[in-house]
Amino acid sequence: MISTPVHTLNDGTRLPAIGLGTWPMDDAEAERAVARALEVGYRLVDTATNYGNEVGVGLGVTRSGVPREEVVVTTKLPGRHHGYEETLASFEESRRRLGLDYVDLYLIHWPLPRVDRYVDSWRAMIKLREEGLVRSIGVSNFTVEHIERLEKETGVLPSVNQIELHPLFPQDELRAFHTAKGIRTESWSPLAPGTDLLDDPVVAGVAEAHGVTPGQVIVRWHTQLGAVPIPKSSDPERQRLNLDVFGFTLDPAQLAAVGDRAHRRRGGDPEVHEEF
Repeated sequence: MISTPVHTLNDGTRLPAIGLGTWPMDDAEAERAVARALEVGYRLVDTATNYGNEVGVGLGVTRSGVPREEVVVTTKLPGRHHGYEETLASFEESRRRLGLDYVDLYLIHWPLPRVDRYVDSWRAMIKLREEGLVRSIGVSNFTVEHIERLEKETGVLPSVNQIELHPLFPQDELRAFHTAKGIRTESWSPLAPGTDLLDDPVVAGVAEAHGVTPGQVIVRWHTQLGAVPIPKSSDPERQRLNLDVFGFTLDPAQLAAVGDRAHRRRGGDPEVHEEF
């Protein structure tokens, strides 16, 4: 079994350095993928209400044989449930689907600034953490301005901001803000699927130099930036490769070369994207 480093978050909880993404798996695939991943050595699993697979993720965790306290389970609040009471109710629905007594990390999936209820949701999440139903609270796809508003109005910073992050969109300024505030960056879409990144000759050259795969180079790039990638895979061998990236180190030139390319966002812009 592969073991991975663990980060300590700003609230004192711990977050494994790599996690398993589960979008767009259905319940059956998620259950199998999560159980296999935990057997390989993963200890962080990511889902969301809008993924439609919380039941499968929960079954994978409970049937894996891994002690519950060793697994960090993340889920996310959907846009249609923004608001204080709505957030509390939505969380209970997620917890029921997961079949768990508590959730380790609960995130606001998108800020939806036009709706302008994410601060109300944040207050509800603070309450959930105070009650012990959630171990740690964070956000996803939030900008500097969104996070600053949370801090100004509640005095509580997120422990995590899960953002689109990959060599085609490295988010240098946002990551620097996270570091200054003690917020851990998580990377969704870390391998930039649907692009030719894994076929890039520079990435291939770095992979050849270390005797690893291009995918491992990209995952290692994330971890050396201090980010926590959550690559999605249901294939046992690819899961193993994505996790097994701590036996080599990219030198500064290689790290820069992997990220030296035209930058472009692939997902939604948090200022205008609305996902309910």
